[in-house]
Amino acid sequence: MDYLRILTGKEKSLPVYTNVVAALENPLAFPDLLEPIYREAMKLDDETLDRFRFSLMRLQIWADIHRNEDLEKAMHIKYVAQVLEKVVFGSLIMEPAEPAE
Repeated sequence: MDYLRILTGKEKSLPVYTNVVAALENPLAFPDLLEPIYREAMKLDDETLDRFRFSLMRLQIWADIHRNEDLEKAMHIKYVAQVLEKVVFGSLIMEPAEPAE
């Protein structure tokens, strides 16, 4: 799967994507890659940080669209993207809706 293409969309690749791709390709490596990804993201300027956030959103959307093809892989992709978005940005733009009471 071409995770880098999903992350970049129509933009230029960012160096932080290297570790994100590694986390997506190897679920067991994600815990060890979380801090390096966070530290690299904290060095980004506001515009580049915004691009990074949209790349994480693209991953979540891609996982939702393709979840019926491989549910386990889609869940892993979405989990990585959401954890990174929460750690780096403090919240999710695409927060799941609260169930109605």
